[in-house]
Amino acid sequence: MLTIGTIVLGVNNVAAATDFWNSALGYVPREPGDDTWVTLAPPSGPGALLSLMLSETPVQDRPRIHLDLYAEDQGAEVERLVSIGARRVDWDLYPEDPDFIVLEDPDGNRFCVIDKSGN
Repeated sequence: MLTIGTIVLGVNNVAAATDFWNSALGYVPREPGDDTWVTLAPPSGPGALLSLMLSETPVQDRPRIHLDLYAEDQGAEVERLVSIGARRVDWDLYPEDPDFIVLEDPDGNRFCVIDKSGN
């Protein structure tokens, strides 16, 4: 049986991306990283790992893989993420009544904030 161990994002600046995702998720380096690679982990134990890898590959406008972040208060989380460096994306593929908002991190990696409040 296989399980997902780590999700890897290509970034332009590992240190800056580490700062953003640490602020966004509260994740901390699992062990000391360097300017090419770091793996972030939830501080309290189990959960998906997020590795940040130095990459020269251009960001995709419509990535084939992205992160979905679940939020009980979607509006507040979107505002918090924007205040720490995320940007809103003018997404032309929203359905009529979306439960998600598309953002991108400072490197342009797109991710969604999903409304899990039940409303």
